[in-house]
Amino acid sequence: MTWRQATREEIYSYYAEEFTSYVDDLPEFITANGPKQYAVAFRDPHPVRQDDVPDKDFIRRDTWQTNRSGNRTTPEFSSFEDVVEFIQHPARNDPLGQRNFALADPALLEKPSPLPEAVYYALDHWERPWVLLVDIDAKDIARQRATDTVSEDGDQDNETLLDAAGILDAEPAGYPYAFEDIDRAIEYGFEVRDVLEEDFNAEETMVVYSGQGVHVYLLDTDLAHRYDEQSREVLNDLLLETYDIPIDPVVTADRRRVARLPYSLHADVCSIVQPVESPDFDVRSATPEVITE
Repeated sequence: MTWRQATREEIYSYYAEEFTSYVDDLPEFITANGPKQYAVAFRDPHPVRQDDVPDKDFIRRDTWQTNRSGNRTTPEFSSFEDVVEFIQHPARNDPLGQRNFALADPALLEKPSPLPEAVYYALDHWERPWVLLVDIDAKDIARQRATDTVSEDGDQDNETLLDAAGILDAEPAGYPYAFEDIDRAIEYGFEVRDVLEEDFNAEETMVVYSGQGVHVYLLDTDLAHRYDEQSREVLNDLLLETYDIPIDPVVTADRRRVARLPYSLHADVCSIVQPVESPDFDVRSATPEVITE
C-alpha cells in the first residue's frame, strides 16, 4: 500500500489526468462562485509579484470581487473550469492576475512552478448557510490512544508519547497515527452521521474521507437548519461530552475555516479525498491511478 508523500510529477499527473473526471461528482454546493474562497497549499513557498512581500506556501483566493459594503460585484471564476485551471497551475492562472499580491510568473523565475500540496474551499458560502462540517482526525485518536496506554509523566511531548506507545513504528511507519486510528476515525464519522440524523433530524448528510481522518457534513438548507454559532456549540458539546467522539470543535464553530476539496489529492499520503458510503471503507482504494509503488 502506497503511503508516502507524492512526487511533483505525481501531483501534476493527478490534476492533469484524473481530477477532471471527478468534477461532475462534486457536491452541488461546490461551484465556481458558491464558496467564498478557494485555497491552495504548496510544499515550497513561492514568491509573489511584489518584492517586499514574503513568499507564500498557502494562498486564499476570493471567488467574487466585492464593493465597500461587502456586496458581490464581479466573479473571479466564470466557470468551474477556471477553478480547475487555477488548481492545476496556481501561478499561471492566479485570479489576482497582474496585481501585486498575485503569485510571481514561473517563467520569470529559476524555481519551478508551484503545484498544490493540498486544495481547499471555504466553508463560508455565498448562496447557502455556512456549511456545517465536523472534523475527526486520526492524529487526535492516536494521541488519546497513546495517553491511555502509556504512563505519562506529565511533560512528554507528542512524539515521545507516540513512540512509547509504538504508534510511530506501526504502519504507516513514521506518521503520528496508525492505520487503525484512521479506520477508527472513519467509524466515528458514521457515528456522527447517525447522531445528526437521529438527534437533529438531518435529511442530507455526507461522510468524506479526508486522507488522515474524516469530515462529516450536515447539508440541510431549509430555514429550520441554518445552524448558527450557538447551534454549533450545542452540537460540539453533544458530540464531545455525551457521545465522547473526538472531534475538532473549532472547525465546527469557525466560519472562516477551509476544508479539503472532495476529490483533491492529499499529497502527504497519496490519497484522494472522497465521499464514502460505509465505515468499512478501505483507504487503499483511495490511491490514485497515477501513483506508483
